[in-house]
Amino acid sequence: MSETLPAIGLLRDRIGFARKEMTAEPEGGHGVVYMPVATLWGRVRALSSRRQAEADGRGVTITHMVTLRYRGDVKPGDRLTARGRHLFVERAEDIDGRRAFIACACSETLTTG
Repeated sequence: MSETLPAIGLLRDRIGFARKEMTAEPEGGHGVVYMPVATLWGRVRALSSRRQAEADGRGVTITHMVTLRYRGDVKPGDRLTARGRHLFVERAEDIDGRRAFIACACSETLTTG
């Protein structure tokens, strides 16, 4: 990931940070819920999109780069919510090794039909 250090004034998007938790189902098995952790300021940029077939519908996967102030607890599987969109963290890295900012590679999948 080659992300540059942002000016602090560019972190203008309000982002919800939620952690994936597995819960027991009464019928057996498990369910997935996302528990809110924090609300953060960050920068969301769409990078690319690609079409795909999803079950019996058409889908599109959009990749995003989300830049946040450094947090050591953001990891793959977490969810960021920005502008009503759910972005799933695939990778999170310290941008320059100084623990000032992290860059999160995220994906969003939309299905129609």
